Amino acid sequence: MIDEHGYRPNVGIILCNRLNQVFWARRCGQDGWQFPQGGVRPKEPINEAMYRELREEVGLSPSHIEILGRTRDWLHYDIPDNFRRRHPHSAFRGQKQIWYLLRLVGKDQDVRLDLCERPEFDEWRWIEYWSALENIISFKRQVYQQALAELEPLLSSLNTHG
Repeated sequence: MIDEHGYRPNVGIILCNRLNQVFWARRCGQDGWQFPQGGVRPKEPINEAMYRELREEVGLSPSHIEILGRTRDWLHYDIPDNFRRRHPHSAFRGQKQIWYLLRLVGKDQDVRLDLCERPEFDEWRWIEYWSALENIISFKRQVYQQALAELEPLLSSLNTHG
């Protein structure tokens, strides 16, 4: 499902713990680390896509998390030609994403990377909130910067809840 501008709808997930650190995962068999993200199916409500991706990629259910907020609008990035799958007549140029900021209210042990048939990630860790920008692939950096900046004010609510 590609929109008229060539972007595929997608959800991104910034999962934080009580220390405001964020979940950082390594793509299976690769050196690349990123936040969980995934496509929105046709006619799928955006919240349902987020919960589905959270379950598939991280193994968490709604009871394990609290939604702190989401970006107001779509954030876009283009995928460079050398990273695209080749489809000669495709109008695809990149992703448009709604980003969610979630807090883990469960335990680290609740995270399961192996719940789906083809796991997305093979390792994960907690990192400092802004350090994702230093480690994300360059073509996603601007979207990560926008999402982290827009959602960061919502973290202050974590500090008041202990």
